[in-house]
Amino acid sequence: MEPPLISLILSPDTPPERLVDLAQEAERHELPEIWLWEDCFAQSGLSPAAAILSATRRLRVGIGLMPVPLRNVALTAMELTTVARMFPGRLLPGIGHGVLDWMGQAGVRAASPLRLLREQATALRALLAGEEVTVSGRYVTLEQVRLRWPAEPAPPLFIGGEGPKTLALAGELGDGVILTGQLPPETTQNSVRTALSARAGAGVERPCEIVQFAEAPADGSVEELTALAGRFGAAGATRLPLLAVDPDGRPAGDDGIASLIATIARA
Repeated sequence: MEPPLISLILSPDTPPERLVDLAQEAERHELPEIWLWEDCFAQSGLSPAAAILSATRRLRVGIGLMPVPLRNVALTAMELTTVARMFPGRLLPGIGHGVLDWMGQAGVRAASPLRLLREQATALRALLAGEEVTVSGRYVTLEQVRLRWPAEPAPPLFIGGEGPKTLALAGELGDGVILTGQLPPETTQNSVRTALSARAGAGVERPCEIVQFAEAPADGSVEELTALAGRFGAAGATRLPLLAVDPDGRPAGDDGIASLIATIARA
């Protein structure tokens, strides 16, 4: 099995005004992509993604993930297709439940998060593909909605998950699955098995990317990163975005992120 593509996470612990500079540093070191995520109540995902894409030339930007309870699916589709058309092939958007307690704080917590995610993912895929969508669901209601400017090709849709039901949904409906948290490779392997089994059961034959978020020491060595990638690659991960952390386990600052960028480039 091939090792996963190693890349960088720029988390909401980094001040928004520093994101573009750090992304440009990643591009100077020829990293292929970086990943962001939305974090209540710190940063959105799509706004910094658009800023980074406009300030770089080839860097791909993933968003892992945008919480569906916070977003109307028609607006999400409009935003994603706009950015995807402006920067073809460089946007990798992901959606998911979000942190349920935070969704409660925002007044949008769903009684059935799984149903909400299924309805949103199904409608979003169809809208991004340029289809006219009419649906009356528990959470998603659309009447003859079609994007005027769909991207060609449509951006891939990643779906994040942890529990078995969400992983199965992600495998069935997503172009890729995002696995978050500090999972050991054994847990990654079980998660991959759950997602791919559901995908096969649904008759989906297109390849499925497995994006495993992980932490890495800001001062780690090439050998450490290579070993980490090998373990997660053997568990089924195809992409490995890394968050730089200090020795105390906290997200690293600019210097630590720059150090990890250089190490990823060498690896």
